[in-house]
Amino acid sequence: MNVDLVIAGSGLFGLTVAERCARELGLRVLIAERRDHIGGNAYSEVEPSTGIEVHRYGAHLFHTSNERVWDYVNRFTAFTGYRHRVFSIYKGRVYPMPINLGTICTYFGRAMSPDEARALIAEQAGEVAEPKNLEEKAISLIGRPLYEAFIRGYTAKQWQTDPRELPAEIITRLPVRYTFEDRYFADRHEGLPVDGYTAWLERMADHPRIEVRLGTDFFDLGTAGDVPVVYTGPLDRYFGYSEGALGWRTLDFEREVLPTGDFQGTPVMNYADEDTPYTRVHEFRHFHPERRYPADRTVIAREYSRFAEPGDEPYYPIDTAEDRAKLTRYRELARAEKDVWFGGRLGTYRYLDMHMAIASALTMVDNRLRPRFRGRIGTKEAT
Repeated sequence: MNVDLVIAGSGLFGLTVAERCARELGLRVLIAERRDHIGGNAYSEVEPSTGIEVHRYGAHLFHTSNERVWDYVNRFTAFTGYRHRVFSIYKGRVYPMPINLGTICTYFGRAMSPDEARALIAEQAGEVAEPKNLEEKAISLIGRPLYEAFIRGYTAKQWQTDPRELPAEIITRLPVRYTFEDRYFADRHEGLPVDGYTAWLERMADHPRIEVRLGTDFFDLGTAGDVPVVYTGPLDRYFGYSEGALGWRTLDFEREVLPTGDFQGTPVMNYADEDTPYTRVHEFRHFHPERRYPADRTVIAREYSRFAEPGDEPYYPIDTAEDRAKLTRYRELARAEKDVWFGGRLGTYRYLDMHMAIASALTMVDNRLRPRFRGRIGTKEAT
C-alpha cells in the first residue's frame, strides 16, 4: 500500500490528524471510513424538500475556550454568531435550561434574589447527606422539587432505568446559575459553520496527499503491521472483543417535515415528563436564522435514547465499574501495539465534544506522530 499512514475513521479527530499529517508532515494519508460520508456524527445534510440543513446525528454546537482549536478550525470555515439556548417542558410549562435564576423563579412562582434562591436550594438539598444513588446525589445538589421536575423523568428516559438504580457518580455535578444568564455554554467562542458542517469537513479532507475511501471498513484493508495506523473506531472491536464488549448508549431520531414555518420557536426543546417517550425535539431551521428557509415548512427530529445493541451507532459510554475494568485491560493491550495510536470518542471510550476531539488530535500529532515521522517523509508545507 503506497501510503505512509492509515486512519480508521473520518470524524473530527481523524480528519484533524489527516490534515495536519498531510500538510505539515508531508505524509500520504489514507482514511478508511465505513459510512457513506465523512465527518462522523458531526455530518450534516440538506433535507431535499425544504433545503434546511439537518444534523443527521443530533444537534452539534461548536464551542470552545481553547484558542489553538479556535484558530485551527477558522482555517476551514467562518462561524455564525449563534448562541445556544435550551428550554424544557414540564407539565405543560416551559423553563430555561440549564437551571438558572429564571428557572427557579418561574418554577416556584415568585421573584427571588440570587441569595434567596441559594438559600432555598441549600435548604432543599439538605434532605440527603450521604447519597447512594443518582436520585439521592441529584437531590443533594439541587433539592427534590427541581430534581423531580427536570432530572428524574429525563434521566429515566435517557437511561431506561429508574434513577434510584443508577450509581451516584453518573451525576457528579448539576450546574445551577444564580443569575438570569441562559446561554447553554460558557465558552469564549461559539457558533455554527457558516456553510454547514459538511462543507467544513470536506475542506479539511481536501488535500492532494489525503485519500478518503467511503464505505470501507478498516479491517478489510489488510494493512496490519505494514503501515502505521491511527485508529478511531471502537476500541473493543480492534482487539476482537477479547476483554468483553464495552457498554454504550445510542440515539434514534424520528425526522419529520411539518407544514408550518415554525414548530417550537427554538432549536432544541427538552421534554422532562417521563410519559413523553422522547427526550427532546430538534428544529433545525433555528440553528441558522440568517438563512432564507421556506416560510411554510420546517424539519424536526424527535430524539429517543436507549442501550446500544450490536450494529447500533454508539454515542455515549455507559462507563460502569465493569466497563472501566474492561477499559483498563484494553488500554494495556493498546500500549503494546507498535505503530498504532488510538484516539477519538470510540478509540478511547470517552465522550468528547467536538473541540475536545480536535484538541486531542492536535496533541497526538505533536507528541506522537511528529516525532515518529520526523526527517523521514515528505516536505513540510506552509501551515
